[in-house]
Amino acid sequence: MRFSNLAAAGLLLLASCDVRTTDPKVEVEKAWVQLPAVPGRPGAGYFILRSNNDPTKLVSVTSPRAERIELHQTILENGVARMRPAQDLVFPDALRMVFEPGGRHAMLFGVDPALKPGDKIPLTFRFEPAPPVTIEAEVRAFGTDHDGH
Repeated sequence: MRFSNLAAAGLLLLASCDVRTTDPKVEVEKAWVQLPAVPGRPGAGYFILRSNNDPTKLVSVTSPRAERIELHQTILENGVARMRPAQDLVFPDALRMVFEPGGRHAMLFGVDPALKPGDKIPLTFRFEPAPPVTIEAEVRAFGTDHDGH
């Protein structure tokens, strides 16, 4: 009888513990920025985000080398591709969000004119509830596809 009382007490203690084993975290992979085709126009940023937490929301992206960064979505309407501000950037069930040419992307306005292909640009991603992540994205010339060819 004593063993079952100890086992029951142990189960009660376990049930009252927080079962979360890791803190919310997001990883940024394969980040690159395409320089504008025309100086003074916006550049574009592409990357893959992976989260260990559901739900996680991408709130913003910033850089000291760009005046502002907006998150956009390319939408096909009547056979014409149009950009719209991306709304409600909550990670899907797969906990992976892709920003790629022709889909979601970051528009970098006021890009530092000193940036050139081969440079690195710091990008800081802010999330809810995960902490911010800062990475160095590769800078590529206009017309370079996502594989760098």
